[in-house]
Amino acid sequence: MTLGDPRGIGPEVVLSAARMLRAEQPAVELILLGATGDVEALSEAFTAEGVGICDGTVSSAGRISLQAIQRGVDLALSGEASGLVTGPIHKPALQAAGAGSPGHTELLRELTGAHRVGMLMAAESTRLGPPLRILLATTHLALRDVPSALTEDLLEDQILLLRDSLRDLWGIPRPRIALCALNPHASDGGLFGDEEARVMTPAVERLRDRGVEVTLPLSADTVFLQAIEKSVDAVVVPYHDVGMAVFKTLAFGRGVNVTLGLPFIRTSPDHGTAFDLVGTGLADPTSTLEALRLAARLALHRKSSPL
Repeated sequence: MTLGDPRGIGPEVVLSAARMLRAEQPAVELILLGATGDVEALSEAFTAEGVGICDGTVSSAGRISLQAIQRGVDLALSGEASGLVTGPIHKPALQAAGAGSPGHTELLRELTGAHRVGMLMAAESTRLGPPLRILLATTHLALRDVPSALTEDLLEDQILLLRDSLRDLWGIPRPRIALCALNPHASDGGLFGDEEARVMTPAVERLRDRGVEVTLPLSADTVFLQAIEKSVDAVVVPYHDVGMAVFKTLAFGRGVNVTLGLPFIRTSPDHGTAFDLVGTGLADPTSTLEALRLAARLALHRKSSPL
């Protein structure tokens, strides 16, 4: 597990969550990567690898974050680690360190050479009870760039990736997937755009021909009820915030970011660096613990049922 940006809450919540996981699942071995001021606690309890000293600058913090991710990928690709759990990074710091990718998902695809990846937000329980899984078909894009990025091929790839992952990692035999529309009221017959008819519906028809259980595009104001009422196992959304607003409202602190399509398991907590909480004792390690638990569970499932 990477500690994330050394200036943020990553090091403290990782250490707390790692201790809790060790108490729950002592057979799981953790390797912690990165920089923290609490070196004594790090070396006392876990296998740890430092990747540098942070001098407090943005570029230094970004370099340490980037090097920890690169080392984690190396360990996972070599088979020395069964998966990778990443602490929260600061995207501007990563850019200042020379990373060409805007976030973890894109960076991990670049480092592994994965053909396709997906950003799945998963919570095994929510404030309303049932699990919630939301796949972001496009990730870190300006809203104005979303319509041109949302193609039939992209939707087909992302939904197939989600279907295969739910089946092979979560053990759901016939995953049911809902597709969230791009426009208000799913364009209302073309009154508010044409992406539903021109892009989304043809992709759904092709997927159904391949045996995928996926809905036609449903309005964003009702589609998530399908998941809450357990009518579907996951929802695919066309852009970042339409999914994240719902996910964090219902599952903040319990949610996990899962990167689908990599040659290893990767999870991450659903929060950022929270610089304002550093050292206050208020940083909550729950999401980090959930990320560790889910990574261990999925890695064990993958080991027992190789893809």
